[in-house]
Amino acid sequence: MPYVNIKVAGSLTREQKAKIAAEVTDTLERIANKPKSYTYITFEEVKGENWAVAGDLLDSD
Repeated sequence: MPYVNIKVAGSLTREQKAKIAAEVTDTLERIANKPKSYTYITFEEVKGENWAVAGDLLDSD
C-alpha cells in the first residue's frame, strides 16, 4: 500500500491538491502497478517561517 506525504512551503488550494493527488495516484498505478484504492496521500503545508533554504527562512525579505 503506497503512502505518499507531500510537504510544501506555503499553501495549496483544494483544487491543486485534488489534481496533485490524482496525478500521483495515476503514476503509482501506471508505473508501480498499485491499485488506486491502495494509495494514500497526505499534504502538509508549512509556513515560510518554519522552512529554510540555504540558511534563510522562506518568509525573509
